Amino acid sequence: MESVTTTPTDVDVVLPCLNEAEALPWVLARIPAGWRAVVVDNGSTDGSAEVARALGATVVHEPRRGFGAACHAGLTAATADLVCFCDCDASLDPSLLVPFVREVHEGGADLVLGRRRPRGRGAWPVHARAGNLALARMLRRRTGLRLHDLGPLRAARREPLLALGLTDRRSGYPLQMVVRAADAGWRIAEHDVPYLPRTGASKVTGTWRGTCQAVRDMRRVLAEAPGSDARAERRAVR
Repeated sequence: MESVTTTPTDVDVVLPCLNEAEALPWVLARIPAGWRAVVVDNGSTDGSAEVARALGATVVHEPRRGFGAACHAGLTAATADLVCFCDCDASLDPSLLVPFVREVHEGGADLVLGRRRPRGRGAWPVHARAGNLALARMLRRRTGLRLHDLGPLRAARREPLLALGLTDRRSGYPLQMVVRAADAGWRIAEHDVPYLPRTGASKVTGTWRGTCQAVRDMRRVLAEAPGSDARAERRAVR
């Protein structure tokens, strides 16, 4: 008899948000049934928080600006066993997280990342792609991981994520998560996902200057020495 694979419903999706009122309806409509959307408002002035709340999302306010600050506020506000992260600009479809969550739930991986594959003109500017490639190479030298992307679409268990003790509150947060997970012996998987032209202007990699700042933030993360508590983190993820 063929086994039936079910998708867990105890899942929170963290959505860092800064002036994404236009994109929110599209994004929230694609949150899988039974999952909770946690929109972290990072100082929006366009009514994003009100839009998100009206559409049924849980809204968390994080006044300290920074992508990492918003992501970590969402992680600490999450209560589900499994936590996902997704950008809130309609460049990524959160329904793509279903197989990521299933893989973590079934023990196939501890952290699953989406490798962005651009669809359409302007989906991924050349300068942003170049910065991402450089970081992937630096990550490989630092950890041995042969990843191609450090994209924001990802899934893992909440308690092990908190045990990593992430400290970056800027652009380096997604990279620090991967570096510390690798140091702790996590099994990290990567799968292709379509990357669409975003709604509105990018707050991080929309310009060469923003990309360079993000790369500087991430270089600081890569310079960190492996933590002495890696064994405890490895035990926590099992």
